[in-house]
Order: sequence, then structure tokens, then C-alpha cells
Amino acid sequence: MKRRFIDISMHLENDIPSDPPGLGPKIQYIDHQMSYGDLAQFFPGLKREDLPDGEAWAVEDVQLNTHNGTHLDAPWHFASTMDGGERAIAIDEVDLNWCFQPGVKLDFRHLPDGYVVQPADVEAELDRIEHRLQPLEIVVVNTRAGSAYGTPAYTRAGCGMGYEATLYLLERGVRLTGTDAWSWDAPFAYTAKKYAETGDASLIWEGHKAGRDIGYCHLEKLHNLEALPADGFFISCFPVKIRGASAGWTRAVAIFDEALCANSP
Repeated sequence: MKRRFIDISMHLENDIPSDPPGLGPKIQYIDHQMSYGDLAQFFPGLKREDLPDGEAWAVEDVQLNTHNGTHLDAPWHFASTMDGGERAIAIDEVDLNWCFQPGVKLDFRHLPDGYVVQPADVEAELDRIEHRLQPLEIVVVNTRAGSAYGTPAYTRAGCGMGYEATLYLLERGVRLTGTDAWSWDAPFAYTAKKYAETGDASLIWEGHKAGRDIGYCHLEKLHNLEALPADGFFISCFPVKIRGASAGWTRAVAIFDEALCANSP
């Protein structure tokens, strides 16, 4: 069976503004020449010229937050409880069945930065793509943020999913969602302005906080969603297994069975 893969993960790399200032990854590259001393300590008497081309190994030292790069958020990130009071699960406790399911893409690139998506927006997009949600489908949201990746505007770009819109998905059996934006919610800069005007703290992280009612996971900082159709593919997004953590780095991939795609209407 022939399959096609589309990488929907972003790189972990230095000097790309994929996080607010001071929160990005830091990668130190150690090349084949720099690492000679590290290798030589295991082999007393080893000279550099004894090695082919005088080379040891290449290795990298990486300083990361669990929310750097494309990652999967566990319910523990959103709150200490889920499902109306149960202990929220950490990333190493996430049901792996959630992480390999048919995917659905909602195209919200036309919505302005800072807009909070409502259930009516989700319904309208599902009607447009003629898709009826099924339990455990992975729903990813293509926002304007994807086009801003690599620029200082990235963390302030894109719409966000509101509390009611998130519940709309969860009440239909969705347990894993994703976005190409920095956050599942609207960028903080826009929410902060609304909070200053209203004093309403329920606006803060409202999409995330839906996990207190129904536990779910979401992918953040997806990439290349523009390359996906509305449906007809699977998403694989197994997170790194970090005990008790709020998130895990994830190589998210869209997988197409070309035989099935060829037979679809």
C-alpha cells in the first residue's frame, strides 16, 4: 500500500521567533572536530590523526521548554483537574489512541488576528467542507499565524479557539485538536486588551480551560497546514514520554493512503 507523508511540524532552531522573547530553544552544535576530546576520554592514547579524517562525532546540546517547537499539550497543562473534577492526566498518561486518528482541517485563515472562534464558525466551516465530525477525529485549525512563522509577528498572529467552540468539538467526541498558531487561544496581546476593558478573567485562556470540563489534548505550533485538504488523511502525533509533564515535543505528520484518496469522491 503506497502512502504519502506531509510533515506538519516546525523545526526546533535557534534565532527564529517562534516563542516570546527569552522563551525560545537554545541549541549548541558540536561538530566532528570539536568533539575529539569527548571521544578521546574513552580511549586512552587515542590521537586525533588516528581517526578517519580526524573526525569524532557530531552532537548537540539543547535547552528546551516542553512547549518549544511543535508539541502536544496534556490536560495537566490547562488545570489540575479535568472531566469536572478528576485529576488531570500528564503527557505520559495520554491515551495513545488519541494520537493516531483521521484528521480534519478547519480553514480559518480569513479570520483576523485575535478573533475568538465561536461554535457558529466551526459549524459553518464543517458545512463548507461537507464534513460531519466523528469521535476521536483530530481537528486542526489553519490560521493566519502559519503565514507569519519566522517573523516577530508570529506569536501575535492568528485567531484563537474560544471556550464554547472548543466544547463544541469535545462534546462530539474529539479528544485531540491542533493549531498552527503559538496558542490554541487567541494571542495574549488581544485577550489582555479585552481583560483590561472588562475585568472578566474568564476570557483568559478560555479555550484551554475547556479541558476542565472535558479532558483533551491539543497540538500547538503546527506547520504547513496549507498543504492539507479538509479531510481524507490521518494524523500521527505521538509525544515524547516525559513523566508527569504538561507537554511533550511531537513530530506531527499527516499520512495519506493514496489508494483510498484515489477512490474518494
